[in-house]
Amino acid sequence: MTFTVYPAIDLRKGKVVRLQQGEASQVTVYADDPVAVAQGFREQGALWIHVVNLDGAFGDAQRNYTKMGKILEKAHMLVQFGGGMRDATGILFAMAAGAARVVLGTVALRKPEVVAEAVKKYGADRIAVGIDARNGKVAIEGWVETTGVRADFLVKQMMDIGVERFIYTDIARDGMMVGPDVEGGKRLCEMGAKVILSGGVGSLEHIKAAAESGAEGLIVGKALYERRFTLREALAFNRK
Repeated sequence: MTFTVYPAIDLRKGKVVRLQQGEASQVTVYADDPVAVAQGFREQGALWIHVVNLDGAFGDAQRNYTKMGKILEKAHMLVQFGGGMRDATGILFAMAAGAARVVLGTVALRKPEVVAEAVKKYGADRIAVGIDARNGKVAIEGWVETTGVRADFLVKQMMDIGVERFIYTDIARDGMMVGPDVEGGKRLCEMGAKVILSGGVGSLEHIKAAAESGAEGLIVGKALYERRFTLREALAFNRK
């Protein structure tokens, strides 16, 4: 079974930031140059990077596409890109900018037919659906709105239209470095989903637990910026 650690770059107004539990008011700026950050990740051995367009998630869909293009040009990495793609045009722009894979969130709940068409057009390996859960219920619109839809229900609906891969985040853990929701991820794996865990990583033990859980990957952000461990140490858990 493969396992991949994805270092994360969250972009807000062109800068590298982290939010705490998805709150726009709880923002910490870590760097002004996301390209330099990406290059540093590449130098430590990362082949993939997870880029979140927070401006897109909060309504400015096309902001930061240029930044992603520069990361691709300078860092030579595969980019998994999400944030604010809520129609076919947004997906097309992200693909045209060079994303190896796009992550769809709100649109999966609001317009599942758009997701189905994207899978058909680009292939299941290039489309992932973000399952952002608060108390087991799906949150959308940049985590501002919590719906009444259960996470497992949305996963089943998406699998029925051809989605294979899901990025699962327990919002309460995001930015808290208390560990990702490994058990919640396992439940999705048991449904037959390919799962990339996200949110809450704070130690190498958390990465080890994720790698042993059946998940396909793990997104790591704040812990890297807070220097809890190095990316090189985290990448030691990768398996092909």
